[in-house]
Amino acid sequence: MTLRLKVGRKGYIILPKAVREAVGIREGDEVIVEIRDGIIIRPARKIDPLRIREAFRRHVEELKKIKDRVEPRPGELGEIDLEEVEFD
Repeated sequence: MTLRLKVGRKGYIILPKAVREAVGIREGDEVIVEIRDGIIIRPARKIDPLRIREAFRRHVEELKKIKDRVEPRPGELGEIDLEEVEFD
């Protein structure tokens, strides 16, 4: 899975809830950042690949239940500052 995330003005990167749940990252947890050919972020504890697969499967099933999903138009969310938004 590959995600494209925007870096905020203070250098913050917001990991989407589905990603955090899939790898078991909770508020206050530590992550390991590795610099190789790029940047790798992973939980500081060992994770179970089967647990990750199952979390993504459940997330996809939840998304399939959303029937009246309205996608934003290009540029529509450009004024939203994700550093100011509270996430679950």
